[in-house]
Order: sequence, then structure tokens, then C-alpha cells
Amino acid sequence: MAGNNNKVKTTNDLELKDRLVAINRVTKVTKGGRTFSFAAIVVVGNEDGIVGWGLGKAGEVTTAIAKGVEAAKKNLVKVPVLKGTIPHEQAAKFGGANVLLRPASHGTGVKAGGAMRAVLESVGITDVLAKSKGSSNPHNLVKATILALSELRDAYTVAQNRGVSMEKVFKG
Repeated sequence: MAGNNNKVKTTNDLELKDRLVAINRVTKVTKGGRTFSFAAIVVVGNEDGIVGWGLGKAGEVTTAIAKGVEAAKKNLVKVPVLKGTIPHEQAAKFGGANVLLRPASHGTGVKAGGAMRAVLESVGITDVLAKSKGSSNPHNLVKATILALSELRDAYTVAQNRGVSMEKVFKG
């Protein structure tokens, strides 16, 4: 959506927790033999509506993870979380990965797998139904999930954008 600017500017005052989504060992063949390096995709979030992802590449796993965390802190997104779930159903696509997120009643839990679960838990969502369609590539799944979350809007934002009262938003 054009004009939906929910990037978060500062990381100093946030207490972000990082989750490792995937590590990939990459091999480069040279005349001296094989050279191994690692790519780590990491998700960070404060479990209160802010999430970001990063990709770190290095010769060692720990360095790759550290680089991923630093990269994730640079592209944080604010997500509206209402009573532990999302305000409305949302679908998104990135590359070959399609994701569908649906709000769920309290007590349902996070019904999502792998890369999507890491993103949703980092945001602080406790009840959601999520479906991954298409590719299961962790990089594209993380990006599609964050894209879907960044397109969410709560009722107050909708009312503000339309220039109407909250009652009018719910009437139809």
C-alpha cells in the first residue's frame, strides 16, 4: 500500500530479542579446494508490535548470526497487535512464498510453522492462524510474513485515513 509508513526509527530504547530462523552452509570451489561460508537469517522483535529481519553472511556461524542481528535492527516494522492477535485477515506474496494470516480467538495459540512462527512470536502475537502456500524457502517466507504484517491496519488508522469517526468505520 502506498503511504503506509510503519518503519521504526530508533533501536536504542527497544529491548529486542533475536531468533535464528535458518543457517545455510555455502560452498565456494577454488583451485585450492572448497571454501565454506555461512548465511544466517535472523528475526528480531520486542514481542510488543515491532519486528525486523536480517541476513548475515560470514565464514563462521556466530559471526553470520551477529551480522544478521545487526541487519535486522536496521529494518524494523511496527505491527498493530490487538488482544494478542491481528486486526484482520491478510495475505501476502514474496517470491514463490504465499502466506495467509487470520485472526484467532484467545487461547488458540500460534498455528504456524517454521519461519512464520519465528516472525509471529517475535512480534508478540499469541493467537493467530497462519497458512504457508507455495515455496517453503525460509528467506521468502520471512519476507512474505513481514510484508503481510506491515500491511495490517487497525480501526483507528482506518478512521484517520478516511477522515471519519470510529463509529462510522464499524457501521459500514
